[in-house]
Amino acid sequence: MDRRQFIVNSSMAASVPFALSATGCASTVAGQAAGQQAIKPVTRLPGALSWLEGEQPAYQPGTTFGYPWPRGELRAETPLSLVHESGTQIPLQSWPTAYWPDGSVKWTAHAIPADARCGDACKIVKGKPATPAKAVSVDESNQHINVNTGVIQFSVPKKGSSLISTLSRDGKVTGKDAKLVGMRKASPDNDATNEHFESQIQQVVVEQSGPVRAVIKVTGINRTASQRDWLPFTLRMYAYAGGETVQLTHSFIFDGDAESDFISGLGLRFNVVQRDELYNRHVRLVGADNGLWGEAVRGITGLRRDPGEAVRKAQIEGIALPPESEWDERVTSRLHYIPVWNDVTLTQTTANGFEIRKRTKAGHGWIGSDQGHRASGAGYLGGVSGGILFGMRDFWQLHPVQIDLRDTGQDESSATIWFYSPEAPAMDLRFYHDGMGQDTYDKQLDALNIIYEDYEPGLGDAHGIARTTEFTLAVTGSTPSRQQTIDMAAAIREPARLIAAPQDYLAAKVFGGSWSLPDSSTPAMKKIEDRLAWQVEYYAGQVEQRHWYGFWNYGDIMHTYDSDRHVWRYDIGGYAWDNSELSPDLWLWYSFLRTGDPTTFHLAERMTRHNRDVDIYHAGRFKGLGTRHNVQHWGCSAKQMRISTASYRRFHYFITGDDRTGDVLSEVTDADKALAVLNPTRKVERTNPIPALAKMGAGTDWGSAAANWLTAWERTGDDKYRARLADAMTVIGNHPQGFFAGAFGYDPEKQALVPYPEADPTLSHLSSVFGLIEMSTELNQLIDIPAYREAWLKYGRLYSAPDEEQEAALGKVMRGNSLTVAHSRLTAYVAAQENDLELARRAWKEFRQEWGGEKSIGTTRVTGPEVLNPVDEAAWVSTNDAAQWGLAAIQNLALVKSALS
Repeated sequence: MDRRQFIVNSSMAASVPFALSATGCASTVAGQAAGQQAIKPVTRLPGALSWLEGEQPAYQPGTTFGYPWPRGELRAETPLSLVHESGTQIPLQSWPTAYWPDGSVKWTAHAIPADARCGDACKIVKGKPATPAKAVSVDESNQHINVNTGVIQFSVPKKGSSLISTLSRDGKVTGKDAKLVGMRKASPDNDATNEHFESQIQQVVVEQSGPVRAVIKVTGINRTASQRDWLPFTLRMYAYAGGETVQLTHSFIFDGDAESDFISGLGLRFNVVQRDELYNRHVRLVGADNGLWGEAVRGITGLRRDPGEAVRKAQIEGIALPPESEWDERVTSRLHYIPVWNDVTLTQTTANGFEIRKRTKAGHGWIGSDQGHRASGAGYLGGVSGGILFGMRDFWQLHPVQIDLRDTGQDESSATIWFYSPEAPAMDLRFYHDGMGQDTYDKQLDALNIIYEDYEPGLGDAHGIARTTEFTLAVTGSTPSRQQTIDMAAAIREPARLIAAPQDYLAAKVFGGSWSLPDSSTPAMKKIEDRLAWQVEYYAGQVEQRHWYGFWNYGDIMHTYDSDRHVWRYDIGGYAWDNSELSPDLWLWYSFLRTGDPTTFHLAERMTRHNRDVDIYHAGRFKGLGTRHNVQHWGCSAKQMRISTASYRRFHYFITGDDRTGDVLSEVTDADKALAVLNPTRKVERTNPIPALAKMGAGTDWGSAAANWLTAWERTGDDKYRARLADAMTVIGNHPQGFFAGAFGYDPEKQALVPYPEADPTLSHLSSVFGLIEMSTELNQLIDIPAYREAWLKYGRLYSAPDEEQEAALGKVMRGNSLTVAHSRLTAYVAAQENDLELARRAWKEFRQEWGGEKSIGTTRVTGPEVLNPVDEAAWVSTNDAAQWGLAAIQNLALVKSALS
């Protein structure tokens, strides 16, 4: 069948009220400057899956993705199949990741084999899936877990330091003893002594055993030479049917003392068995774009005597050289004089430069080989009979990083992918200033008026934050060609993704459904759509121009701009790293859902992968909480659920099936219990109306807990979470003030809300803008609590209502109800629910009330000597406003578009 018929025949084609066969977001907006990242138009067809970047990747080692389902459409026991547009079946492994309240499946995750060809589009249908030609299998014994993809085999020990004991192909062991290695110092001084440590396995579990995907989960710790156990880690290994790769996702928690634990190296090390002649052994390192540094361990080019063109050409191409009898004898008789380059190092300590150097052996000088801008983080070590192609995702972005290849001329070589380079200064996680006299709550609150930093002694602590690194080890049967190496590196750098069309996400009514497809059919709508697209372009460009990269930073964006210095306020208290403040995560994910745009996806995913790890505490006294925006991601003393909330991460989990994100969603399920440890408003409210209970704010606290419980309910189908939600919704709905109560007592043991003694109505401008609007939309769709619904509608109608209307309904005029543009979507929600045209018009009026007046999109080029590097500046942009304007624009267009004039 042809492509159009393929979609027409699909029983799952989305039905949406728009005459669109595809959506894409063209880069047509004003202000496109040299440093900005253009949005790439990609066609998405309803009812079909397509590759995120719009085309089949050249190398596809196996991939996992998510798919949405309308309520009642799919039961958990129904088998699913994947069909290519040609009509052929693609082997598929499927499992549910979320459920609707009626028990039907809401989201599924799927895996396809290595080299599966989906073309421009493929579709999921009900029916028995095809069987892989080479299924992946798992065999478990008392000592090991052995995985066979049909192409390669690897063995995972159940104890010891090695994570993978052997990697084999064609009956030959090629790789051995993959383990984590590292170093720490007791001080950051360059001359301080390094203490080495390496991984120790505590538990190994088979999470999936095929036939398309196998997953092995390893948990462990790192043990120092002095027998100290620290830096607990979780590592998953993924193997796909027919694949030659092991994909590893490693997450560790910093559980040290920032004053005395200075990490000076973190790496993944493995050995490569060498069987080839020295001149048939190859080292390759991938740079940027199609750049490749490729050399032999013993080179035979450039010599004074020529071995022959065929010999030289074979070495350059990485294939076996002709027999020595076919060489010029003047070369073969003197091979022993040619140096053997045993050691190679690539070091990238910043985002903008790397160096490659090599030496013949330890004790001899290093020779500078080449330099470049950004290394891909992929390379090859082995020979013409096989080796290991390896790589790290987001290599240069997560600097300082390094690759060490050692003993390449020996029978067994080693490779270390350093995800924290030992040549960089030791990692320093100490708090960045001394508090400057902020020794009491009053002084700390006063300091907020100047540097906007919520400081408190001892709370700018990094203990408990995490970081995730993704690696790939490919066991090859020969030296990959130069182009194959580039293609494999590209797959490591940006893993292939299959995604659904925006129409299908919309038709399934996932994530509340208060969004629509792009529509520029009127001048007013086009103006809004243009700015929505421009904001994504602008932030993508700012990441590059402002160098928002680094081990703990990559993925986040900055909070507020300093137009005098022409920089984001990277060094000013709470104005620096954003840490999910006012929901940029939500803005980007909803933007992706409606456009299917890859640039938007990458911004959203990188933000999720950063914030789920670095901005949340995974151990220690603040476990389950996140940290408010600050110069350091962990620096602010405001430790709150509004940052750790599942609201921001569930998109990534359901759309991609990412297991690490799933782990973090599970971690925060009961984060509400931390309210008993730390009251978020302790500095402004020194007394508790119910001292025996904790306090749960009706806004950010409740919205976050609700998101955590809803996500747990969706993922497990366990009705205890529904009951917890329903009980809390009933308490809020039955309170005379509803959401204007401001806060409730909270029993952490029973995880139940308790009404505070009745008080005057109150509100906070922040209550709704950390996901509560979106979460209440979903709760009202999924759980029928009329009192909650009415309380929410009342809050939405009155928040920005005229003074006389507020006074008539609440007995007073409310104060503190700023962020009018952001809350226009709350007004729009009420208008749509009650079919109130006048309220819909009021929503658009509120939407136009931007602080400082209406904005014109575009940038100004700023060059030296005003700035260090040329930048494209839109000085009026702040992340708070961009995120909340974006969410309001998206939801208002979906809810009250007909009232826009």
